[in-house]
Amino acid sequence: MLRHAIAPARHYTQVPNDILRHPRLSSDAVRLLTWQLSLPADARDSLSRTAERAGIGKCAFLRAKRELKAEGYLHEWREQGVRGLWATVQLVSNVPLTREEAAKARASGAGVAPAGGPPAAGEPRGRDVGRHPENPVRENTSLHPVQTPSVASEQLADARQVIESLSDLDPRLRFPRGMLPQLAALAAEWLAYGHTAADVREQVRRALPGRERVIHRPGGLVRYVLREIPPLPPATVTSVPPPPRVAQMRECESGRHTQPLLFRPVADESLCRDCHSAQAVEEAGSSPAGGQVAVRGAAAVRAVLRGQAVL
Repeated sequence: MLRHAIAPARHYTQVPNDILRHPRLSSDAVRLLTWQLSLPADARDSLSRTAERAGIGKCAFLRAKRELKAEGYLHEWREQGVRGLWATVQLVSNVPLTREEAAKARASGAGVAPAGGPPAAGEPRGRDVGRHPENPVRENTSLHPVQTPSVASEQLADARQVIESLSDLDPRLRFPRGMLPQLAALAAEWLAYGHTAADVREQVRRALPGRERVIHRPGGLVRYVLREIPPLPPATVTSVPPPPRVAQMRECESGRHTQPLLFRPVADESLCRDCHSAQAVEEAGSSPAGGQVAVRGAAAVRAVLRGQAVL
């Protein structure tokens, strides 16, 4: 968290950090108290008047008033005046006071005399929070630079084209030419981070209002949309599908089939199993010994078919 604060030279109020960081005081209660503490010494505005000027509603005012009373920052007394009219006297303080300490502060005229004398009640003590550093820094210090990806000149040129093409995305996105370098630098950071030009256009498109609405500051809208770079989506691992079974098959080259026949080879054979067996039988029958074996085999097969022999 970066902070930039300039100490005011006038029109300011010193408020203890205990009030600003109080864990049991709501924002309305803190505003009521700090508003009252910022008024001049002779001001007589009541808390209800302060709540009205601060825009605090009735229910929120009553809740804030109870919180200030419970923590000792507000004390009230009901008194009857000379004419018999009742009035409420309120006392606010920048430190918690007990009922007795508040009565002593009221009796001593606290709140009427300007500050600078001895405290109305309580012993002086050191600050609990917000102390000054022991060794103050004497030289100027610079803010920590924001880590941004390095942008190449090609990416800057592409980013400028992306920004100029936004008017094609929506005619309402016509901004002054003087904003082109600033918007192109933002888009270039998107490209350097890993996003594409389509991602930039899609991000702008999703942020556009309805067609019936008028965009008064299109350059400011695009700058607001592109100032934060979202993380890249996780990369999806695409598995390579296995090759089809047909790619692993081969056509039989025997020429005996009416239609092409595909088979899966075991090695480098070019014939299917049936054609390979038939070729082996033919080669065996062409030799004398192979012919005798073929004749005996054929006779044995015929005997088995006729029931004359048993294998």
